[in-house]
Amino acid sequence: MGAMPLPYFEVDVPIRSTEMTGVRGLHVFTGRADSRSAAVRIAHEVYDAARAATEAGLEIPHGRPDGWGACGYRPGWELDWPAATAGRWTNPYRWTKPSTFEL
Repeated sequence: MGAMPLPYFEVDVPIRSTEMTGVRGLHVFTGRADSRSAAVRIAHEVYDAARAATEAGLEIPHGRPDGWGACGYRPGWELDWPAATAGRWTNPYRWTKPSTFEL
C-alpha cells in the first residue's frame, strides 16, 4: 500500500504595515505538512525565499512538491511569526462566511 499523502495545513500569520500606523491584516499560507510546527516552519521558509528572491531581483521560487509557495512579496509589511497559528486546512472559503465581516 502507498503512503497516505500528508494533510494540508493553513498557517495564519498576523501582519502589520510598517508604513501606515494601525493597518493590520493576516497572511495565509497553505501546503502539506506532518504537523502544525512543521507547517509554520515551512511557511516561514517559503516567505523568506520569496523575500530573498524579490530583494535580489529574481523570480520567486515556485513548484515545491509539498504544495507550499508564495505568489508574491509585498515590502512594507512585517509578519509576526511568533504569533502564527496553524491548523488543518478544511475549507478554502471559510473566511467568506457572513459572520466574519459586516456589509
